[in-house]
Amino acid sequence: QVQLVESGGGLVQSGGSLRLSCAASGSIFELYTMGWYRQAPGKQREVVASITSGGSTNYADFVKGRFTISRDNAKRTVYLQMNSLKPEDTAIYYCNFLPSLSRYWGQGTQVTVSS
Repeated sequence: QVQLVESGGGLVQSGGSLRLSCAASGSIFELYTMGWYRQAPGKQREVVASITSGGSTNYADFVKGRFTISRDNAKRTVYLQMNSLKPEDTAIYYCNFLPSLSRYWGQGTQVTVSS
């Protein structure tokens, strides 16, 4: 049974940085593409970034050049380094497989960027 647990969110000023982590239990993590998603109040959940099992990455246009996704398969962890944060980045951030699987949505981690 795979579980995904996000951490690392918080309150930060505009222009600041945060590093999110997603720790996975289970033995299949390293085989699959993983994604970071976010959901802002009143908006639909959207893909922020993804990384394949081999380390190829893809980013939404609104975070390109500011966010970096990485993974450590030995630690079964996916990271999201977020720099130059903007108030519009405020959201709950989740990790999941890509495409997402409904049964693996966790609680997420809240990121709040103040102006």
